[in-house]
Amino acid sequence: MTGVGATPGHGSDRPAGRNRSKDPARSRRPPRASVRRSVPSGDRRAGRGFDWSRRAKVERGSASLWLLAIGLVLVLVSLGASAVGAARVARHQARVAADLGALAGAAHALDGQAAACARAATIAAANSARIATCSLDGLDLRLGVEVPVEPLPGLRRVATATARAGPVQGAAP
Repeated sequence: MTGVGATPGHGSDRPAGRNRSKDPARSRRPPRASVRRSVPSGDRRAGRGFDWSRRAKVERGSASLWLLAIGLVLVLVSLGASAVGAARVARHQARVAADLGALAGAAHALDGQAAACARAATIAAANSARIATCSLDGLDLRLGVEVPVEPLPGLRRVATATARAGPVQGAAP
């Protein structure tokens, strides 16, 4: 019994199920208990042809790296979401400041552009905005405001909004 596959049941050149010899003396197998290898009770995978101990050494600590990578991705997504949220809040703040400033300034339109724009600037400043443009066209006040925003540390942006207030155009008395 020499060569590849000479031991019954251990050859790779024989198809499955055809590993016994027709000779009854050769086909005799020792009792099953003596063939079975002893496997530690905690490691059921041992002896199945794959070296699990080698794989465990290669992958040791990879769960920690995956956890750190997922944590980093979550932190970056959270920073991005908070930056978008801060920009949206600043945009809404600029719209409110422009609307309220234009309404307050239009109430003083009869006093002239200086008085109307001064009143609009006061209301816009109360809403954390500054006046970018202010013009009076008849009784219509057009107001542009800017609200500074810092969505991420070191990244400064400006949210802008415009509003118009005055009497309704084309309304019949």
